[in-house]
Amino acid sequence: MSAGGVTDTLLAEGLARIAEEIDDTFDALLPVPGDARAKLVEAMRYAAIGGGKRLRPLLLTCVADMYGVQREAAVRAGVAIEAIHVYSLIHDDLPCMDNDAMRHGKPTLHLAYDEATAVLAGDSLHAFAFEVLGDPATSADPFTRIELVQALGQASGAQGMAGGQMMDLVAETSEFDLQTVTRLQQLKTGALLGAAVEMGAILGRVAPEGRTHLRGYARDIGLAFQITDDLIDHEGDAEVAGKAVGKDARAGKQTFVSLLGAERAREQARMLVEQAVEHLAQHGREADLLRAVARYIVERDH
Repeated sequence: MSAGGVTDTLLAEGLARIAEEIDDTFDALLPVPGDARAKLVEAMRYAAIGGGKRLRPLLLTCVADMYGVQREAAVRAGVAIEAIHVYSLIHDDLPCMDNDAMRHGKPTLHLAYDEATAVLAGDSLHAFAFEVLGDPATSADPFTRIELVQALGQASGAQGMAGGQMMDLVAETSEFDLQTVTRLQQLKTGALLGAAVEMGAILGRVAPEGRTHLRGYARDIGLAFQITDDLIDHEGDAEVAGKAVGKDARAGKQTFVSLLGAERAREQARMLVEQAVEHLAQHGREADLLRAVARYIVERDH
């Protein structure tokens, strides 16, 4: 089998394994109560189970595995970061934000249920993430748990994902240059991807100064991921993507594609992926899955 074939198999196995683990853990941790809260938990499960690439948990568990972390602990932390990602998508899809009708190939939560339930499901998944991280089952070390909570909290709020989403809303009525669009995407998309890598290293008890190369890797794949998203929105197929495409152009937003053109944007994404892989030079075969994830980011169509 060729090196590419080995890499493809490694990635396919990694994605399949983490998808099953994340679904099983959500299923176990979100039992439907036998009272009037049932609709809320059913909505949380609808959004959280059986959808998405699980890229953030995959990154987290890859890094954790490199440093010998117990798999169950890494998967629990992966569920926490995925809960934040899912809550953000639920809220993004609401009529007051992007007003989307399809997510992961099925109706968005506010259409499958209703807007009030969607808001509460998002709120509850946000709280659930920190409940999971604060549980000794994730780490017996309280200092590790505190560091995990701080890393995810910072990446989720005004200094991270939510701040980037606010910039994205402002972008509909403003002219953003390439530097501002880059900052927007570093917050909106890159912050959670960076947190995934950081949290894997935290579980592995890697000192902050020992994470510099991992942060560089996360920064580069975060931008490459968003450029690829922009390309999918620009020229992708809604059925393949599992969501609406062409939204950015209709909203009049400046993106990497509108500012650079499709070809230059594609070249930039490829260059970022090569840089990301170079950041892992100090690691051997134990980092092969991280390298495969980086290359997958620019080759995906959804």
